[in-house]
Amino acid sequence: MEDCTHIFQISGIKIHEKKRVLVQGIQRLGGKYIGGSVYQHGSTHLIIPQVLSSEKFLAACAAGKWVVTPDYVLDSAKNGSWLAEGPYEVTISTCATSTFHPVRQWREMVASGTITGAFQGWRVLLMIQEPTRRAMFRRLLKAGMAKVYRSPPPSHASVTHVMAKPITVDSKSHNAPCYPVTHIVQHLFGSNCVDMNFKIPDDHSEEVQKASDLARLETELKNYVVKHEGRPRLVFLEFLGCHDPYCPQPRVTDTDFSNIGTMIECGLYSEALDSIRSAMFPDLLLPVPYLASLLEHAQQGNATSVFVKNLQKVLNNLLLNNSPWFKQASVKKYFTQVLQCPRCKAGLWPFLQTAISYCLSGELTCHPLPGPALPALLHFHSGLLAFFLKLFQRELHSFTSWDFLLHEGRGVPQGSASGSLLYATFWTIWERFTLLTGAVKQLIQLLVQAAMKDYTGRDETPDMHLADTLLELLSVLVEFWCQQHVKLNQKLVDKGLTDLAEHFAVISHDVSPAVLAELVVRIRLTRLKLVIADAIFRFICCRNGFTVRDEPLSLKKMMLSYLPALGNLALSPTGPQLKPGQTSHGSARQGSSCSAQSPLVNETSLEKGNIPRGLNRVNAAGETLLHRACKRNQVQTVLQILALPGTDVNIKDHAGWTPLHEACNHGSTACVEALLHHHPAPVLNSQVGGVSPLHDALLNGHMDIAKMLLEHAGSVLLQQTDQDGMRALDLVSASNQREMLLRSTEVGDAAIRNMAAATEVLNLPLLELGSTLLAHLIFSYQQERGLSGFAQLGSRARSLVRALEAHSLQKVVSGWTDQRAARLAQDVQTLLELSRGNHLGQTSRAVKECDGENTLFLIEIVENLKSRGDALLADL
Repeated sequence: MEDCTHIFQISGIKIHEKKRVLVQGIQRLGGKYIGGSVYQHGSTHLIIPQVLSSEKFLAACAAGKWVVTPDYVLDSAKNGSWLAEGPYEVTISTCATSTFHPVRQWREMVASGTITGAFQGWRVLLMIQEPTRRAMFRRLLKAGMAKVYRSPPPSHASVTHVMAKPITVDSKSHNAPCYPVTHIVQHLFGSNCVDMNFKIPDDHSEEVQKASDLARLETELKNYVVKHEGRPRLVFLEFLGCHDPYCPQPRVTDTDFSNIGTMIECGLYSEALDSIRSAMFPDLLLPVPYLASLLEHAQQGNATSVFVKNLQKVLNNLLLNNSPWFKQASVKKYFTQVLQCPRCKAGLWPFLQTAISYCLSGELTCHPLPGPALPALLHFHSGLLAFFLKLFQRELHSFTSWDFLLHEGRGVPQGSASGSLLYATFWTIWERFTLLTGAVKQLIQLLVQAAMKDYTGRDETPDMHLADTLLELLSVLVEFWCQQHVKLNQKLVDKGLTDLAEHFAVISHDVSPAVLAELVVRIRLTRLKLVIADAIFRFICCRNGFTVRDEPLSLKKMMLSYLPALGNLALSPTGPQLKPGQTSHGSARQGSSCSAQSPLVNETSLEKGNIPRGLNRVNAAGETLLHRACKRNQVQTVLQILALPGTDVNIKDHAGWTPLHEACNHGSTACVEALLHHHPAPVLNSQVGGVSPLHDALLNGHMDIAKMLLEHAGSVLLQQTDQDGMRALDLVSASNQREMLLRSTEVGDAAIRNMAAATEVLNLPLLELGSTLLAHLIFSYQQERGLSGFAQLGSRARSLVRALEAHSLQKVVSGWTDQRAARLAQDVQTLLELSRGNHLGQTSRAVKECDGENTLFLIEIVENLKSRGDALLADL
């Protein structure tokens, strides 16, 4: 659209609906709209309802652009082509019988080539201290083709005008006339500026002052969020007893260990261990072969409990006095050699994995071990897990303490995070930028198994010692990886956390609600708790046949989407929805993916004859057989695929399109119906480039599919907008078609309301799980996003609340560039809406009247959020 002759900006129209109609008219006629709050030189037309004291209007006058009323676009749209601009050019009345065209004289001179702009030939020294105002006047003067200098001007510059605010002795010292900024209005409009009854925006202009206040508020909120995110993320009490990390360098050869070697060769392991304990000094490293022999002796089940206990003391002393994160590379190499299976020597992770598997009575060990599980051997492997955890905790602590050590003048630890033992255990050289590595996947699988094994029952306090250890281990490695990448690539960190959480949700699909709730409660790292609780909540919603809003996590999403979803969970049928062991344990795809099997699977569904040909073949566009079948309306193939275990109904091709998108785009009505009746249900509000399945259906004229979607999901689908801000109904011009869609929407909303009005809880365990997840989700979100301490901001908090009370959220954050500040503003807006009672009506009666312990706690949390909104308003 580079050669477009109608490029518009809009000023002075605050009503969103009026602006939307104008933008649609511009685009329908082949024009282009440029948004934003400042003047853009590439525009050809400015639309204003009347003469304004705004930057856009003054700049358009100075540049000789067309300045027209909104009727120009509206009448042109009715005409079907652009009309002449002259009759629509903005005017003002200077007396009872005459009018004045404030832009015409400059526009005609620029169009004839007499001048290039109203300020042609001006060389202006701009002496305005406030940055926002200085930038505004610079844009205004440059629109009129003036040359603008900042103070001090270049030595070769010949200044013709000095414009200052305020005018000072220094501004009058240059060899050029000094003018106030109001001189711009006088030059543009002459004597008529008196009749125009307005003045150039200055320090007292409400619009400029608001923009300045909002920009300052954004900076303050950004600083608050950054400071909040920089706080210590994990506090391990073990560090309170640590010795000074800068102890003497280790001496490997100062002590003669030959006698100990002889005892080991003779099988006198206990005597050798006693000699080591008596001979060791804080700065002494035991030779690796001797320590490996002692570890192998214990690993084969030949050691007593006393021997295992003493061996653990030796390991802990080595760790305490020879910390690998503060020492040279040789100490890291020493621990790398020690912390591997003394027989297999396959590396750190296989050794750790073997210890976990043995504690679980599993068979996944690096080599066969004595069984059944012996008490002393269990003690040995449990001690190894504790040792690994302490090692990794301290390593994480060391890297997060570097800034503190520098500030204290105690130097910087040697080495880098990339050479740490954490990296060596969980990441290969090819996986450094991936959180969900092969080792991490295996750790999650073992964690879920440990939780199911440790949980003893609902009426007792569950003893989840092993699960707690593995959760702590997962938290450490997640926090470590995030800290290494968050400063360079926040999107990479967000994707890594999402992938890990969705994999966790899929892996734990057949875990009982009580165990899942207990697991989430026990996660100490709020960053990890936030994403896992969110993923599990979305997964159980998807698995039970309904979807939630497809948008980034926010307090608003939790109130408008997750809270109403609890009503659906309460009415879900009891009993297992999936058969254990039949869901794919592969990594979850990016986005809202559900890899759960359909409950319609029968015993013969896995027979070769029932598997569609080409099921696992993906073409160059990333389309699966399900995509291709939906495009061709091959409903029998679609039903066959949906009946297979592990089918992901929301799988995306390389462009992001789902099978539902393809079915809606190509008019495959039968396939859409099959997808909508599948459990889990497809995500109806997924968008690609702003195009949802409903948009796709309407853009291609498939009204029957559009009605089906609306009857399934209701009016929530009509709220989605595409990249141009157009809703689904905007794509339908015929009134009878719009009425049909609205009737279908009413059907969908009525079904949703009937479900919300239900008072009987049919599935209390599932509701209690959902309430637990949502309660901890809200808590973790407040901790991570800084919302919990927002009220302590004092004047800054009051400023934001006042701004949100005076303007819409979109107006407040329209010029903000920092997403963290904008997100905080949106969350505060949600608190204010809760205070007004706008969101609480979304909760079903079944949830409100449920006497389940976790559900009652959740309702209390929501009421507390409402009280916080009341307090913010009361503090104004």
